[in-house]
Amino acid sequence: MSATSDHLADLVRLDRLGPALATALDDERWFRSDATLIAGGKSNLTFQVTSEAGAVILRRPPSGALLPSAHDMGREAQVQKALRSSVVPVAAVLLEDRGGDLIGAPFYVMEKVPGHIIRASLPPAYADNAENRTALADGLVDVLVALHSVDSAEVGLGDFGRPTGFLERQLRRWSGQWAKSKTHDLPAVDELAARLDAALPKISILKPSIVHGDYRLDNCLMDLADPARVAAVLDWELSTLGDPMTDLGLLLFYWREQGEATSLLTPTVTTLPGFPNRAHLAERYATATGSHLDDLAFYEAFAHFKFAVIAQGIAARVAAGAMAGQEFGDLDAEVVRFAEEGLARISQERS
Repeated sequence: MSATSDHLADLVRLDRLGPALATALDDERWFRSDATLIAGGKSNLTFQVTSEAGAVILRRPPSGALLPSAHDMGREAQVQKALRSSVVPVAAVLLEDRGGDLIGAPFYVMEKVPGHIIRASLPPAYADNAENRTALADGLVDVLVALHSVDSAEVGLGDFGRPTGFLERQLRRWSGQWAKSKTHDLPAVDELAARLDAALPKISILKPSIVHGDYRLDNCLMDLADPARVAAVLDWELSTLGDPMTDLGLLLFYWREQGEATSLLTPTVTTLPGFPNRAHLAERYATATGSHLDDLAFYEAFAHFKFAVIAQGIAARVAAGAMAGQEFGDLDAEVVRFAEEGLARISQERS
């Protein structure tokens, strides 16, 4: 395979996967396939599997011990299959093994959708002026609005989560993940968790919806020609039914503005001239959904907390050698910095 190490070969098991793909896709050319680790997968591992028949994408958990409820491949596949009947653009699921018998871990394979994944730089001549950069931002917000408008029961996801008490459970869950993954005490993270607990909104203005759980620019494939069009939304690992404002808070967290520090884990182009600010995205979402933004600072602060915990989990997996050799730099400083930003944000809400 292109990823030459024996470790990576063990993660995909092409000797077993190839025949399964040949059967699922009714094409014997998949017997002779290759796999390459796609850079950027920091939670679940993402591989491109290729043969003379074309290319598909495989998603599987990292190797090693996993935190409870994390890396649920069946959940990712379920929501993508359900949303195929909706206006939300998703990749078709082609093969799924929830038990993990085939390659030694649960996985699914989806179609490879043409598109740009935009991280640290823009493709040449793509969204190269302020008008197109605003259109890109608007397209991203509009797909989030579309997701939150989907009737979960109508697409077969009526029991995909428990919306009642969602925020309280989310805070408990991520606090629990922090306790399990931290290697030493970081007071800023603990203080942020306590401040969030004390400031939980009493009532969400929006009805519960399908939430993505990690909605951001580089978790979407953007159309090759049209910056305003999302070709597919990816990485549904954290999706559930709950408070849609948590998705907006995360999108705004990842949408860094000019002059702001970016993340080692999620480099972004939104600090470039011509991209609109977070207020533009928030107002577009509020106008489309009829929501108010009174509690937005809480949701943004919660996004900072969630990201700090995710970063700590990635750091722990890197240290344990469970990230297929990927390295991401000094994540300890990253965790502290974004926790402190979250504290500043929630302080603004209270002032």
